Amino acid sequence: MPKHAFHPDLRRARILPRSVPVGLGRRITGLMAPRAPRGGELVRIDADVAVRVFRPPNAVGPAPAVLWIHGGGYVLGSAMQSDDWCREVTSRLGAITAAVEYRLAPKHAFPVPLEDCYTALQWLAADPDVDGSRIAIGGESAGGGLAAALALLAKERRTIRPVLQVLSYPMLDDRTAQRTDIDPASLRMWNQKSNRWAWNAYLGIHAAAPPPLAAPARYEDFTGVAPAWLGVGTNDLFYDEDLAYAERLRHSGVPCELKVVPGAYHGFDVVERHALVSRAYQGSQMSALERALGARRSEGRH
Repeated sequence: MPKHAFHPDLRRARILPRSVPVGLGRRITGLMAPRAPRGGELVRIDADVAVRVFRPPNAVGPAPAVLWIHGGGYVLGSAMQSDDWCREVTSRLGAITAAVEYRLAPKHAFPVPLEDCYTALQWLAADPDVDGSRIAIGGESAGGGLAAALALLAKERRTIRPVLQVLSYPMLDDRTAQRTDIDPASLRMWNQKSNRWAWNAYLGIHAAAPPPLAAPARYEDFTGVAPAWLGVGTNDLFYDEDLAYAERLRHSGVPCELKVVPGAYHGFDVVERHALVSRAYQGSQMSALERALGARRSEGRH
């Protein structure tokens, strides 16, 4: 495939914007009224954190569980956008799946969103229907960055040990925002301008010296962190930082399955979810979860 060409399955690539309008996205997010998901429940953990929970019917004994974290550059989005994926995980793997509604930057900068995710993880691990030895965490884009940071935070606090971190084109390194060698013509849905704004919003007072848990690519020692599945497309702004992160995990002795999709742009599997390449990508995530959770997969849409 020629450099920067888009995958032939991704037919919308040529008409999509190079970045989503962050301001518009934030306004839409603000208009979203929380409501219980179809086939699930909305649970408020405390005054600040809620989760959208999906449970397998007729489960016998403690079930495996997945905590999912939505994307949106740390500044927009809602857990509602993960409903379809969470239902799929629950249906296919018999896992209890919870998507966390964390507070957004810039009003709530680091470490607030990360601590909200940790609160949700603690709540999930304490659920009497959950097998605490079989909990996975994951997310896409900024949610993938939060999942990576959450895996590191869990390692530091030595409380909950996830069996897998699923990092879908994760937003990991604030230093990418300062690069000038990236061809903007190859990008879709997220570009350098949005990336700089989002990182500044998320880091807040820490922008001059980002803590490693805010930008996981700055973390020094990955030894003992949960095994990972990491996926990214070659036309994604985060491609280089994600490959470097996967290599550093492996160098630290952390098992990491890397899924690189030639010609895929940021968020391709959400924008064009029915494309064959998107279905294969999400199928790879599902297989990794199935192995890590020791789950028995049922027939589904993939």
